[in-house]
Amino acid sequence: MKGEIKLEMSMPAESDVRGSFCIEEIPKEAGFVIFGASGDLTSRKLAPALFNLHRKNRLPNGFYLVGCARSQYADNSFRAHLAEALRPLSPTEETLASFLERCYYLSGDYDDPALYRRLAALLAELDHRYLKEANHVFYLATPPDLYEPVVERLDAAGMARDRPDAAVRAVFEKPFGRDLASALDLDRRLRAVLAEHQIYRIDHYLGKETVQNFLLFRFANSIFEPIWNRRYVDNVQITVAESLGVEHRAGYFDRTGQLRDMFQNHMLQMLALVAMEPPPSFDADRVRDEKTKLLRSIRPLQPGSVDKSFVRGQYEGYRQEPGVAPQSAAETFVAARLAIDNWRWEGVPFYLRVGKRLKRKASEIVVTFKSVPHSMFQPLTPADLVPNTLTFHVQPEEGICLRFQAKRPGPRLCMDTTEMKFFYRDMVEGELPDAYERLLLDCLLADPTLFIRHDAVEVSWSLLMPVLERWADGKPGGPHPYPAGSWGPAAADLLLASEGRSWVSV
Repeated sequence: MKGEIKLEMSMPAESDVRGSFCIEEIPKEAGFVIFGASGDLTSRKLAPALFNLHRKNRLPNGFYLVGCARSQYADNSFRAHLAEALRPLSPTEETLASFLERCYYLSGDYDDPALYRRLAALLAELDHRYLKEANHVFYLATPPDLYEPVVERLDAAGMARDRPDAAVRAVFEKPFGRDLASALDLDRRLRAVLAEHQIYRIDHYLGKETVQNFLLFRFANSIFEPIWNRRYVDNVQITVAESLGVEHRAGYFDRTGQLRDMFQNHMLQMLALVAMEPPPSFDADRVRDEKTKLLRSIRPLQPGSVDKSFVRGQYEGYRQEPGVAPQSAAETFVAARLAIDNWRWEGVPFYLRVGKRLKRKASEIVVTFKSVPHSMFQPLTPADLVPNTLTFHVQPEEGICLRFQAKRPGPRLCMDTTEMKFFYRDMVEGELPDAYERLLLDCLLADPTLFIRHDAVEVSWSLLMPVLERWADGKPGGPHPYPAGSWGPAAADLLLASEGRSWVSV
């Protein structure tokens, strides 16, 4: 029987000094331009995030939105398209109307310089109408092969560079490159136009409440930091499981695979937050310095060690999905064992797995602590005791759970496993903010803390190049098949079983 204790969260009073760390900033006025505005990402994530910021009064008074895509819309039809996407949020008619009245649209071909001349003219008109400072955010919700031409044409039209009275920022969706060479080439081309402080490489996992909480959890609580090391931690597991398949993304995913789509960015970024050293301050670049330093500490993979450290799988039926090549070798599942070569983590394995069509949707980070060195509860040995674990639930419910041993109530001395847990939904009224809501606000605030810097991109691709090269052309033998609705191929279990461990149930 497992016990459960619910934690109550106490919030600081306004006079509490901690309240000074809760100051909410309103960003400077800005025009927000979305390239690819007719696509799925805008309807599902970007428009709802911006609308939620609007109705929470977190957008500046000087704000407007311009959608830009190949699809043919007029302003009114674009507003109707957005209104349909926002209906599930149950907006009031007044709030919805006040948001939509500042939404505009331009259609055209991304390669056509005339589109950018028309965009420059529209922005100048809207800046005069809504803004005192002509700050602009360009969000590229487009395929990655359009990043470079869009930025170059923005520059040719005079819209890409900062001016003394106006700031320009550009947001790019992952993946940032397909390998090390393409990432470096893309970075070189973009930085020929944009300065690094203008480039925001977005990873929506970093906007989730539990992921954001790592910094505060680790570095604002003295009871955890002393045991956050090789002396007390046995292993760390990071799982990102999806119950769905490729759905409507088959054309993109089949060319990309899970290693590029999720592992290179989401998984390694979460690993960095869990394992990084304390930054000297909460300054954005100091935080990102430590994340990159951690990524550099991951033990490099040698060609002969890839098969021992990485497992790839493909769910049964993937090749019959619409848009998937009949002989596709794209991996829908990746599991890995990584080692970190520094004083804190020497000898502690980090196990990562990410996959589609798994048993259920769940994203968790589990820190398993070492067993007690001696058991006084004979005949139980240390191996018989359930190890202490600290679990960070990233999705679907965001929260933290600590598992430990305790006495079961009653006259007999019976040991039981007990959990102390809390969920963020218990701390707020209504729905938790979506990750994009936080990240778009940070972008408007010019706060790059949760965005990926160019050196982290380079280090991540450098680490994974031996894996990409090993798996090229379907070698060796292609991905392991696994039944849809399982936890992946058996080879992923053997990755841990060979070291006497197993995946923690999620």
